[in-house]
Amino acid sequence: MDTEPLAFPALTAMLKAAGESTRLRILALIAEAELTVSDLTEILRQSQPRLSRHLRLLCEAGLVERFREGSWAFFRMGERGGPADVARAMVARLDPHDPIIARDRERLAAVRAARATAAQNYFRRHAAEWDRIRKLHVADTAVEDAIRSALADKPIRALLDLGTGTGRMLELFAPDIERGLGLDLSLDMLALARARLDRAGIKNCSVRQGDIYDLALPRDSFDVVIIHQVLHFLDDSARAIREAVRVLRPGGRLLVVDFAPHDLEFLREEHAHRRLGFAGETVTQWLQAAGLDVVRQQTLPPGPQGKIAVSLWLARDPRIVLATPPKTRELA
Repeated sequence: MDTEPLAFPALTAMLKAAGESTRLRILALIAEAELTVSDLTEILRQSQPRLSRHLRLLCEAGLVERFREGSWAFFRMGERGGPADVARAMVARLDPHDPIIARDRERLAAVRAARATAAQNYFRRHAAEWDRIRKLHVADTAVEDAIRSALADKPIRALLDLGTGTGRMLELFAPDIERGLGLDLSLDMLALARARLDRAGIKNCSVRQGDIYDLALPRDSFDVVIIHQVLHFLDDSARAIREAVRVLRPGGRLLVVDFAPHDLEFLREEHAHRRLGFAGETVTQWLQAAGLDVVRQQTLPPGPQGKIAVSLWLARDPRIVLATPPKTRELA
């Protein structure tokens, strides 16, 4: 893939921003994981105001991106474009066995371990609730096999997982995609997702806090959007689908996975389920009203001891994908 050309002043600003020892160390660390100022303070053993100034310079040069999650601010390497290419190229030239880099990575590992411990403590407190729900529906392996099968007909470059929860969908598809992004409103769930991605060594996927009704993402930016076991928590599922469609590229696919209709009222009372499943035609109508063509709908029956079936809807953006050959522009 060709890299994006950069104007001379822009490239000069990037090289100046990275041409300082602490800032280069920050770049090397952020290439490994999304980090807060507090994380970097613990790793680099420098003051928070000093590191905040370094991060501001890196952000102004476009080498690092900042995003908020509740009261926290996370920093990550740019995902695409010229500045991201420059940052990754510089980090790639660093010797991983250099004493300074190796020590920073050791401290980063300690920070990640602390994150994982906190995530596991949260999971342990809620595991009984989740296990109770999990036993009621189709086995996770069967659902995941159906999800992979539904999306197996063409490659995925960019994947968006809305209501990412523990990040399982990102983990499932990480080996097969260029980049993945998971959004969730819950800070606790994002901590679980980061711990999962860290544990699996996944670097091409990230998670952040986001509002499913108002995605801070550009139009036409993802090949695939997944909404897995999310709609039953929402007040306005149709609105969430419309917003998901906005970020689909021409020819992109939206996969919805959720419960089929059931009568287990305790899920509404004890686990904040707004809807007790969805009839096949209900979600189909929402997808069609949002401008998509529904190409697949299936329902997986529950196991011998289960009570809830799980349904999948796959819909495609009908806009024609345009290919751009060297001299002529033809329909793909």
